[in-house]
Amino acid sequence: MFEGFERERIRTSGAEINLVRGGEGPSVLLLHGYPQTHAMWNAVAPRLAERFTVVAADLRGYGDSSKPPGREDHAAYSKRAMAQDMVEVMQQLGSESFAVVGHDRGGRVAHRLVLDHPDRVTKAALLDIIPTREVFARTDKALATSYYHWYFFIQPYDLPETLIGADPIYYLRKKLGGWGTALDTFAPDALIEYERCFRDPETIHASCEDYRAAASIDLEHDEADFDENRIECPLLLLWGANGIMGKLYDVVEVWRPYASDVRGKPIDTGHFLAEERAEETTSELLAFLEG
Repeated sequence: MFEGFERERIRTSGAEINLVRGGEGPSVLLLHGYPQTHAMWNAVAPRLAERFTVVAADLRGYGDSSKPPGREDHAAYSKRAMAQDMVEVMQQLGSESFAVVGHDRGGRVAHRLVLDHPDRVTKAALLDIIPTREVFARTDKALATSYYHWYFFIQPYDLPETLIGADPIYYLRKKLGGWGTALDTFAPDALIEYERCFRDPETIHASCEDYRAAASIDLEHDEADFDENRIECPLLLLWGANGIMGKLYDVVEVWRPYASDVRGKPIDTGHFLAEERAEETTSELLAFLEG
């Protein structure tokens, strides 16, 4: 995967971030979701790199990035801290401004990055999410059934860590296939990477902390910003027409109070757009980034 890309590790003020970088042109940062790594972009990044300098990074706590210990307030895995990592990474790579594309958890980091660092982000694309505060405010039986892990992971340490850690590969595969996606959808090398990284108990703990932060400190940050801090850069929303977001919500309308310039469309996929429909997802991203 990522032939022609350089592999790098960059130390930030709060973590050490693993990434791959390739291509030439304006900078684009790609951020993955749970329970994945930068490997999820294996089919998208090379196409984008034909026109852009592409950085695909592992979020702190995931993949081969460092895994700071959790804290009582979960601030080490706040989206603010995770976004700060990425600003520092891009700055050290020589990119004072850049576009960002985030899927799932990476989309939530991208949302915070745009709010906290509006001067850095030229455009943002968020894949298959609605805002975190909306997820909690709109939770009903349908969402809780499909997104049960949101409420499982936020249980106090070390209940979810112990249960997941009893058979991490079983759990990983259940999550990847939990939205009706066949495991053979994922590139074999990417699946190997997901499994390798998810065997690490520190990854399991860090990912639970990510969700604990979402239900606590992230909500505090989001509530403080809601009335006065909107996304001002162009925002593209893509979501799976067959996924939970597309079935339950008018995704663009949910985002309108959060952004000044928002557009979007569904793609005929489940949750994992970049791997289920890599060509279509890439085409939509290129049209947006170049437009």
